Amino acid sequence: MALVAAGLAACGSKGSTSVSSACLEPVGAWLSALKSAPGAVRLGGDTQISSCFTGAEPPDVAQTAVKAATVLNAQARRDPGGQATVSLGYLDGALHAGTAHVPSEADLLRRVDTAARYNPHGGSLGAAFERAFGKGYAAGEATG
Repeated sequence: MALVAAGLAACGSKGSTSVSSACLEPVGAWLSALKSAPGAVRLGGDTQISSCFTGAEPPDVAQTAVKAATVLNAQARRDPGGQATVSLGYLDGALHAGTAHVPSEADLLRRVDTAARYNPHGGSLGAAFERAFGKGYAAGEATG
């Protein structure tokens, strides 16, 4: 029992592998924060999206990222060169930056990439989408 308690205590004190409570906010909070893209996006005012992915985060964090990508993709398809597309790119770039050191996050990246680039008609989402997405992606990779 003492070993289990020690293990649980260690989980709360992992430093760089624990996640901020801001990472656990609902998808609406993520979407609101992402409106700042391509400027720096911070969850809860000071938490980078990339810091939410340590390999030890609760599954809810990954689910929120996929939901946010899905919502932003739907908005981006209506306005391919708009803010939602920049936000979507930022989210994707921040996730790639945050998970680069966490091999166990490959499935999450695949799911978010799929949600981000979904097109019910197949093919590319067009040049305006690619430009806006790329702008957001570069910013997310750099500051996300």
